[in-house]
Amino acid sequence: MGLFILRRTGVMIITAICLTFIVFFMTNLYPNLEKLAKTQGNFRMSDEAVTSWLDRKGYLQSLPVKYGQWLGVMPGWTYENDGDLTGRCFKGKLSVEQAADAPQFCGILQGHWGQSTALKNDVSTIISDRLARTGALMFWVLLLMIPSALIIGVLAGMKEGSKTDRGLSTLSIITTATPEYVSGVIFITLFASSAIGVRLFKGSATAAAKHMPEGYGYEWLPDWMIGFWFRVAEAPTFENFFLPVLTISLYGMGYIARMTRASMAEVMTAQYIRTARLKGVKFSDIVLKHALRNALIAPFTVIMLQIPWLLNGVVIVETLFNYKGFGWALVQAASNNDIELLLGVSVVSVVVVLVTQLISDIGYVYLNPRIRIS
Repeated sequence: MGLFILRRTGVMIITAICLTFIVFFMTNLYPNLEKLAKTQGNFRMSDEAVTSWLDRKGYLQSLPVKYGQWLGVMPGWTYENDGDLTGRCFKGKLSVEQAADAPQFCGILQGHWGQSTALKNDVSTIISDRLARTGALMFWVLLLMIPSALIIGVLAGMKEGSKTDRGLSTLSIITTATPEYVSGVIFITLFASSAIGVRLFKGSATAAAKHMPEGYGYEWLPDWMIGFWFRVAEAPTFENFFLPVLTISLYGMGYIARMTRASMAEVMTAQYIRTARLKGVKFSDIVLKHALRNALIAPFTVIMLQIPWLLNGVVIVETLFNYKGFGWALVQAASNNDIELLLGVSVVSVVVVLVTQLISDIGYVYLNPRIRIS
C-alpha cells in the first residue's frame, strides 16, 4: 500500500506541474498582460508605456523563468531605477544594500501567492477566506446529499423493476435534469416569497442589517428578504443557508443515486447473492453484509468527483444566493483579469482534484480486495 501511494503521489506532482504550467502560460499571454497593464495604469497608455510597465513588473521575462519564480525555485525578479530596487520578493522600494538582505526566493513553495490586482489583498488571504466559506457549504451539501442518494439508490436497486424502483428512479432523473439556477429560483419563490419564508427569515433581518453598508438602497426590501439575501454572505445560519444547500444537494443527488441503483441491481443478480438467498439468509443481512460493499465500488468514484465539482461548479448557486465563496473568487479573477488570483485559484483547484483522485484510488483498494491482492 505504501508503494502504491508513493507512485500515485509522484504522478500527482508531475500532473500538478503540467497543469499549472498550462494555466500559467494561458494567463501570461501578451494580450492578457497588456490588458492588465492598462487596467492598472490607464486605458489610453501607449505601447511604449505598456512595455515599460510590464518590464518594471517582471512580466517581460521568458516564460520558464517567470514560472520558476512563481513556483519559488528561481530567484525573484528585481528592477532598478535611480539606485532604488523594486522586486517580487519585497514590497516598496529598497536600496541596493537593503535588497541584499531581502529573501531571494518567494513563490508558491515559500507561501508567497502574490497580490490580487482587483481585490487589493494577498491572494493567500482571499483564497483561505473564500475556501472556508465554500468548505462550509460543501460540508453540509455532502452531509445531506451522500446519505440520501445512497439510500435512494440502494432501495431502488434492491428490487429492480418494482414500483419503488420506478418511483425513486424517476425522482433521481428529475433532480438531475433540473439545473441549479432553475431549482434555486423555484426554492426562492416557494420559500422566500411565502408566509413560511417570512417566518423563517425574519429572525435574521435585524442581525443582517448590521452588515449592510449605509446608503446601499436596500431599505425598500422587506425584512425577511434582507435577512435572506444579505446575511448569507456574512454569517450563514440555518434560516438562510439551507436553500443553497438544498439546491446543490438535489442536483448532485441524482447522479449518485442512479449509479448506486445500477450497481446495486447488478450485484443483486450475482451468483453469491442467489446462493445466500437459497440458504435462507435474511434479506436485510444479504443487502447489508454481502451486496452493499460491492455495490459501493462504482458510486464511490462518483462521490469523490462531487468534491471538485462542489469547489468550482457552484458558481451559479453562489451568485444566485449571494454567497461569496471560492466560485465567486474564480469569477472575480477571470472577469477582472486578475492573473495572480486566477493562478492561486487554479493551484487550489488542481490540488483538490488530484487529492480526491488519490483518495478515490485508495478507496478502490479498500473496497475491492482483488485490486489489493494484485
